[in-house]
Amino acid sequence: MSMEGAAWHSLYSITHAKNDAKPFNKATLKRIMGFAAPHRKKLVWFLILSVVTAVLAVATPLLAGQVVNAITQSESVETVVRLAVLIALIAIADAGLGLLSRWLSSQIGEALILDLRTAVFDHVLKMPIAFFTRTRTGALVSRLNNDVIGAQRAFSGTLSGVVSNIVALVLTFVVMLGLSWQVTLLALIMLPVFVIPARRMGKRLAALQRESANHNASMGTQMTERFSAPGATLIKLFGRPHEESAEFEARARRVQDIGVKTAMVQFTFVTALTLVSALALALVYGLGGFYAIIGQLNAGEVVALALLLTRLYAPLTALASARVEVMSALVSFERVFEVLDLQPLITEKDDAVEVPAGPVAVEFDDVTFAYPSAEKVSLASLEEVATLDTRGGEEVLHGINFRVEPGQTVALVGSSGAGKSTIANLLARLYDVDGGAVRMAGTDLRDVTFESLRNTLGMVTQDGHLFHDTIRANLTLAAPDATDEQVWSVIERARLEPVIRSMPDGLDTVVGERGYRLSGGERQRMTIARLLLAQPRVVILDEATAALDSTSEAAVQAALAEALAGRTAVVIAHRLSTIRAADVILVVEAGQIIERGTHSQLLAADGRYAELYRTQFAVDKAETDKAEADVVATEKAEAEV
Repeated sequence: MSMEGAAWHSLYSITHAKNDAKPFNKATLKRIMGFAAPHRKKLVWFLILSVVTAVLAVATPLLAGQVVNAITQSESVETVVRLAVLIALIAIADAGLGLLSRWLSSQIGEALILDLRTAVFDHVLKMPIAFFTRTRTGALVSRLNNDVIGAQRAFSGTLSGVVSNIVALVLTFVVMLGLSWQVTLLALIMLPVFVIPARRMGKRLAALQRESANHNASMGTQMTERFSAPGATLIKLFGRPHEESAEFEARARRVQDIGVKTAMVQFTFVTALTLVSALALALVYGLGGFYAIIGQLNAGEVVALALLLTRLYAPLTALASARVEVMSALVSFERVFEVLDLQPLITEKDDAVEVPAGPVAVEFDDVTFAYPSAEKVSLASLEEVATLDTRGGEEVLHGINFRVEPGQTVALVGSSGAGKSTIANLLARLYDVDGGAVRMAGTDLRDVTFESLRNTLGMVTQDGHLFHDTIRANLTLAAPDATDEQVWSVIERARLEPVIRSMPDGLDTVVGERGYRLSGGERQRMTIARLLLAQPRVVILDEATAALDSTSEAAVQAALAEALAGRTAVVIAHRLSTIRAADVILVVEAGQIIERGTHSQLLAADGRYAELYRTQFAVDKAETDKAEADVVATEKAEAEV
């Protein structure tokens, strides 16, 4: 590496180093070695090649000096040719070893990225829903990308760089001292002029880089939110495109200004250091030439010293910034380990059993529950806040008791926030109860395997979430081996066949982000078709028709009737008219069941359910009367025309 290259490398390392480096941590190092252990053989060969390359780098200047001596002393042509061939062979060997070293570096680095990313991805999938409701997706993705890559550089770049630079520095220093200790000391005197500006200028540039990164992150967030279909619709509806453009341009212009300033500072810095290195060479040639004239050195040794100087400054400069690189890599590892250390609240027991075969009864036995506090499920860095929210831990369900017999449908009704969805989440084991037990077929959910639970239970939520993928891929999520015939069968049963048949690509039609290319009713029927394909024995419907119009609701209700047939079901309903036929209706308020019975029994009791029903019936009747009045007025106007 040339002096100019060393300057750029040092400047880059300091500029891009993380500013939250922590003291050296032996525990972190031990965990890093654990990830590196499977690649130890390649690591050893990588380090050996780094040492050999450093030795070859010192050998070339010495041979160049011998060539100069052979020329000045009028030695035979064979000697010069032999030295030249040897230099060429060393260059070829250096290039070959460089390629091999690069291959090993890539193998180690990419394998480490694979191991870390897979570990983080698998671990995140085990986290409870509370984790995802609090975490910023972009911050989590950054751990899988930026921090994992930063950790990988510790092996593919920093480790080999430190080893090879130490070897090169020691060899170069020893050889230079052997040639001329006076010239060597003079070269070292110039070192502070070379290194100190790099550190000072690097800190200034680091501040500019961080500001630029913050603005880029803000622009990225703005683009991500505004370029989604719902975000773009919102901007158009409220007519703020000019304000959005101005806000984006202001950030982009600041990034432009920082870019220009950064480029000029970097160029000025590198130019100054290049000048310093040129002056150092001039001093070497001057003092070396003086010693050569008075007979204490020969011409070849002066040339060798000049070439070795570049081999001395480059590793010294690189090692000056090595601590920054190492600590930066450790921070990346610690940020990855921070996610891996966050323990999932929902775990599978070693001796977990399967849900018993046959019809399934569902039972809530004196269940109490409080949502976990943020410190149990999240990280401040993933929420991008200074400190975590301290709220949480307050009980929201108090002594919930009910039983759903095989094939029965139980409906949960009540005010918003009463605890209905919480009950559904506990049945799906998205959370674990704090007290009591939730059982399926007489077995506590905490004692069953995850796979068995997922095969037993299916859930349709209000938002009807779909992935940005094909219709086939979204439907077969719960049954990957399903045939097209089976897929078309559930599509027909979900009242979707005419819609999908009319699409140009049929089952290969991409539904868009969150299924945005489909209507709300179509998305909901897609989730019902997915549930039918999974063939669960227990079904949870969490306000599956709450956001639909009357026409869509009718189609979805028909599909739901197909989905519930013969299955144990827990239904959360916003519209009470949809659950009149439920075997049992539970009225939930403030985390307690305050009423239970059939539709007619609860109306006769004239309690909270009757109040809810009368209120909703009055609203529905008013909407119906208004719609009928609008139709009459339209017909009258058309008749007059």
